[in-house]
Amino acid sequence: MLRHFCSVDAVCRLRRRLAEDRNGATLVEFAIGAPVLLLIGIGMMKFALAMSQYIMLTSAASTGATALALARGSTTPYTTATTAISNAAPNLTAGSITTTVTVNGTSCATNTACAALLTAGATARVTTTYPCDLSVMGRNFKTSCTLSAQSAQMVQ
Repeated sequence: MLRHFCSVDAVCRLRRRLAEDRNGATLVEFAIGAPVLLLIGIGMMKFALAMSQYIMLTSAASTGATALALARGSTTPYTTATTAISNAAPNLTAGSITTTVTVNGTSCATNTACAALLTAGATARVTTTYPCDLSVMGRNFKTSCTLSAQSAQMVQ
């Protein structure tokens, strides 16, 4: 019978015992798997937050376009639209929302300019953008992430 080489019987017993011992294996597996699971979990939460912000931004753009379309005859149509956008997106930082207002393709950024362009049947369009953050555990997966939404309504 062949026996593996072992100079001291105590060393052989220790080697056999260590080879059969599974204590700590679970800890090693957890140490390898936990960062991967953490990365996936945080990534899912970041993506869900970005989707929530996008839905809120889309709703805000729609609300702003409706407010602008209904503001014909008002002296503050631009302010009415931008206020409606801010109010429709309470969980977004209002200062980070960029809003572009156009009426029949002509941009207007003041109450006076928008009031002059608002005529019945014209198309009031609101475009909004908002920065998003897709960095997970120090790794930015989209460096220039910007959410964008647009809505148009016919001026009444």
